[in-house]
Amino acid sequence: MVSLLGGIFMGWALGANDASNVFGTAVGARMMKFWTAAILAAFFVLLGSVISGQAGIETLQGLTTFELSQAVIASVAAALAVSIMTLAGWPVSTSQAVVGAIIGVGIMNHQLNISGLGKVAACWFTTPIGGALIAFALYKVCAFFYNRVKMSLFTSDRLMKIGFVIFGSYGAYALGANNVANVTAVFVGAGKLTVFQAALIGGASIALGILTFSRHVMETVGNKLVKLDPFSALMVSISLGLTIHIYTLIGVPVSSSQAIIGGLLGIGIIKGTNTVSRATLRGIFLAWFLTPVIACALALTLFFITHLEYVGP
Repeated sequence: MVSLLGGIFMGWALGANDASNVFGTAVGARMMKFWTAAILAAFFVLLGSVISGQAGIETLQGLTTFELSQAVIASVAAALAVSIMTLAGWPVSTSQAVVGAIIGVGIMNHQLNISGLGKVAACWFTTPIGGALIAFALYKVCAFFYNRVKMSLFTSDRLMKIGFVIFGSYGAYALGANNVANVTAVFVGAGKLTVFQAALIGGASIALGILTFSRHVMETVGNKLVKLDPFSALMVSISLGLTIHIYTLIGVPVSSSQAIIGGLLGIGIIKGTNTVSRATLRGIFLAWFLTPVIACALALTLFFITHLEYVGP
């Protein structure tokens, strides 16, 4: 059980960072209170992990075959990298952190599966692009109908809140289904957990991270990159759920941070590039680049430290 603490730490870090993306736009647009969002996200993340998390776990565990000690090193290194970025307030990819840590351990262990890595890495580039395209198309289509329906401000506001609850919950479900692999797949590869146990423990630890430490990154996503009206925020929320769900069906764990930032940029293109904070965007891109590098370096360092042997005089 003690050896699983690394995975639980990773789940907590993921929940604190990535899961805030699901309801970040709703909270930022003042359509939902933080604690309502956090409780809904925690519940549906756990549900998605247990019901639909198997495909991603099977993909990620195929990258390499770890012993238990190596799985712990990979989890702790990835969790530390994500925690550093969370403290800085940057939404980053836990998928990149996990893969960076796996590469670090794989280099030391000579067990890196390059072909499996290529499939995951390709999705790092297509996830934000896909999120942007889906958000752009959703906004155009839904705005066409929304602007032609006559309704009071009260009715519009109520519909928006209902939409945030439904599609935010859907996004949280998709997040749990997709990202639980980042938390406990290495322990399945090490033979410590079954796929179901990995999904359950991973989902519960992600939910813990959401409830305890997700507010800081949620503020970055909801307020600092693009100023959103409630309708735009809802379109971003829907695009997030759809993007992650598509990759879940493919069986590749991707980043909710990259999907939500892609969605925000898609709306930013419609609203005008001057609505996008370039300074925040540069910071986010830099954090995305550094996350796998830091995770890999931490994994190499931890691996080296844990294999030191005392040589007497």
